[in-house]
Amino acid sequence: MLLFISLRALDVIDILLVATLLYQLYRLIRGTAVMSIVGGVALLYILWLVVRTLNMELLSSILGQVLGVGVVALIVVFQPEIRKFLLLIGSRYMKRNLRPLNNLLRRRSKGQGTTVNVEAIAEACAHMAQTRTGALIVIARSSNLEEYIDTGDIIDARTSSRLLENLFFKNSPLHDGAVIIVGSRVHAARCVLPISENTDLPPHYGMRHKSGIGMTEATDALVVLVSEETGKISVADNGKIKYGLPPDRLADYLLVRLNQ
Repeated sequence: MLLFISLRALDVIDILLVATLLYQLYRLIRGTAVMSIVGGVALLYILWLVVRTLNMELLSSILGQVLGVGVVALIVVFQPEIRKFLLLIGSRYMKRNLRPLNNLLRRRSKGQGTTVNVEAIAEACAHMAQTRTGALIVIARSSNLEEYIDTGDIIDARTSSRLLENLFFKNSPLHDGAVIIVGSRVHAARCVLPISENTDLPPHYGMRHKSGIGMTEATDALVVLVSEETGKISVADNGKIKYGLPPDRLADYLLVRLNQ
C-alpha cells in the first residue's frame, strides 16, 4: 500500500519561511565564534532525539531539561546576534518598503540643513589620506546611536573638512576614537565602537577597520575609514567593506549608499 504525503500550499510557504530565517541567521553568525556554539547546540539536540527514540528515559529526561533551560541561556548568549538579526529585518526590508516616504522626507528637509555634507567628508578624507592620518567617521542613518555617542564627547558643530581634519589630527585630544555625524552636524567625537566578531576578515585589517565593520554589523550606519598605515580610504556598510576607494569617487559613493 502506497502512502502519500498531503502537502498544502500553506505548508510550502511555511517551509520557505523557515528556510529563509535559517539562511539569514547563518549569514549573520557565519565566520564568528557563535557558529561553534550553534554547532554544539545542534549536536546536543540530535543526541536528545536519538536518545528519546531509543526510549532511554533517564538520559532523555536530563537532556530535555538541559535543552529547556538552554533556551533562556541562548537568549542571553545570543543577545547581540538577536539584536543584529532584528536590525537586519528592520533596516533591510522595512527600509526598502518605506523608501518612497524616506525620499519624500529627505527632499523636504534639504532646505533645513539636515542632509549629510558628503563633499566635506570626502575632502577631509582625501587630505588625511595624503598625510596618512587615521580616521573613523560614522554617518548615522535610521538607527539610534545614542549608546555610542555617550561614550565620546559632544561636539554638535556643522560638518566641515577643517573640523574633521582637526579632530583627527594626531596631537588632538579627540583623535583617538570615532566621529559620529548625524545629518549635517558632527554630533560627537572620541566615540567607542563595537569590534566585529567576524573571524574571516583579512589579517591586514587593524582595529580601526574591525571597529568600522563592527559598527555596521550592530547598526545601519555608514562608516568611512582612513588607514594610518597605508592612507587608503574604505567605506563599511552592512558588515561589508569597500577597501581602497579612490578619494575622487568617495563623495559620489557615499551619496549612492546613503540614498539606497
